[in-house]
Amino acid sequence: MLSVSSIPAFNDNYIWLLKNDDNHCVVVDPGDAKPVVETLSNLGLTLDAILITHHHSDHVGGVPSLKAAFPSAAVYGPATERFPDVTHPLKDNDTFTLNNTTFRILHVAGHTLDHIAYYADGMLFCGDTLFSGGCGRLFEGSPAQMLHSLSAFSALPDNTQVFCAHEYTESNLKFAQAIEPNNTELNQYVAEVANWRSQGKSSIPSSIVREKAINPFLRAHHPSVKEGVKNRAKDRSDLETFTALRRWKDEF
Repeated sequence: MLSVSSIPAFNDNYIWLLKNDDNHCVVVDPGDAKPVVETLSNLGLTLDAILITHHHSDHVGGVPSLKAAFPSAAVYGPATERFPDVTHPLKDNDTFTLNNTTFRILHVAGHTLDHIAYYADGMLFCGDTLFSGGCGRLFEGSPAQMLHSLSAFSALPDNTQVFCAHEYTESNLKFAQAIEPNNTELNQYVAEVANWRSQGKSSIPSSIVREKAINPFLRAHHPSVKEGVKNRAKDRSDLETFTALRRWKDEF
């Protein structure tokens, strides 16, 4: 059975550490090798594999050093030329097994065109596609691509735990409240997150059921979200609503 914990990096990144009962482990999106090596050394862990969601440096910057420190570690990532260190290239719906856990790949274009997410045992490692209360910027993909990707996440079981790569929750929720000020679950969550963060606790993981209740980017089909962007959207379609949301968030 895998247990998941975070290795903080940079200002607000989370490198996810997945370990089993025999002191073997996997890390997700290691942008910095130093905190990973220190954590593995302190815990006496052997690194079996590295999982990469996308090519941005704060997610892959530590891969070469980790490969040098753990030369037998496999590197899983998108099947494009951007990832020279990848030993196991992946595309949509591929599956693989590590430490008795089967992972399924979702291709989730939007933040980048070749972004992938990993789903296993009710856990979603989604990089910079979905955040608690928000979603990633569209550096390469279109609003339609990102909406399609987030819809795939919405279709996962409600109890799926969402392990995103950044602690952006409080700022995301301020925007969400600007869209849906009367969303009771959202307002309750704002108070919960404020309490956690005041104690130095992480707001991640979230869950799919929570995000469907409070995240405007998963709620573009809801009348209250359409109402919230009515002065910024060309029409009331889900795509135009989502496009208006993302455009507004970029300048919020």
